[in-house]
Amino acid sequence: MRLSSAEVASFRAVIFDHYRREGRSFPWRETRDPYRILVSELMLQQTQTERVAAKYAPFLERFPNFDSLATAGLAEVFGLWKGLGYNRRAKALRDTALRVVDEHAGKLPAEPSLLETFPGIGPYTARAICAFAFDMPVVFIETNIRRVFIQHFFAEESDLHDRRLLPLVEATLDREDPRRWYYALMDYGAALRRQVPNPNTRSSHYVRQAPFENSNRQIRGRILDLLSKGARLSEVDIAARAGFPAERVRRSLIALQEDGLLVCEESVYRIPN
Repeated sequence: MRLSSAEVASFRAVIFDHYRREGRSFPWRETRDPYRILVSELMLQQTQTERVAAKYAPFLERFPNFDSLATAGLAEVFGLWKGLGYNRRAKALRDTALRVVDEHAGKLPAEPSLLETFPGIGPYTARAICAFAFDMPVVFIETNIRRVFIQHFFAEESDLHDRRLLPLVEATLDREDPRRWYYALMDYGAALRRQVPNPNTRSSHYVRQAPFENSNRQIRGRILDLLSKGARLSEVDIAARAGFPAERVRRSLIALQEDGLLVCEESVYRIPN
């Protein structure tokens, strides 16, 4: 699909008009500090903005820069991360801070391909950081942006792969102000979620998130919470305190060790430094 200059202008007008009237405000949108943008992007992965907004300021108060985070123990990081879920992201963020300090003199690189080599940073996150921290006119897509393009340009189609959407994302990109443009797109997509049946169900990338209650994610979070204040517990103790069947706790302990979030020494588990 090719868009004329008039079609591009019309689409941008719709998006920016909504943004002027109903644009959302978040603390990470008030900064261009690459560290603070990085923290927000890792927190926002698979997590609602409202939950991130509640955790963002306390996290930055304790860890205001790469140096402070790089020297932190994982138990303390997990403690401040509690409520955001997917604790691998917290470890990835701390490990990224270590690498930024050790290999890049405390400055986050402004290169998408290099950023993708850091823990927890994939193609979307790398480009989002470059757009929001460095004003780079990079092309990327996430759930709200995907919703906008499916709704506007593919209203009658299903099983849509992102490769069909990305050329339109590139064609409509405001290269003079990519940061503002992407915020406007995301806010329009968030509004669409409340107004129409979710267009993202027609994406070939759509996966319905499983409920958190009684999930393995809940068990893993409970285990890390038990150990986040420096506790050292046996498998039996953890199972008793976690409140889940022993076999499920055992499988979660194995998975947490494989992810590097726990270590076991003489049958006692702890969070590594």
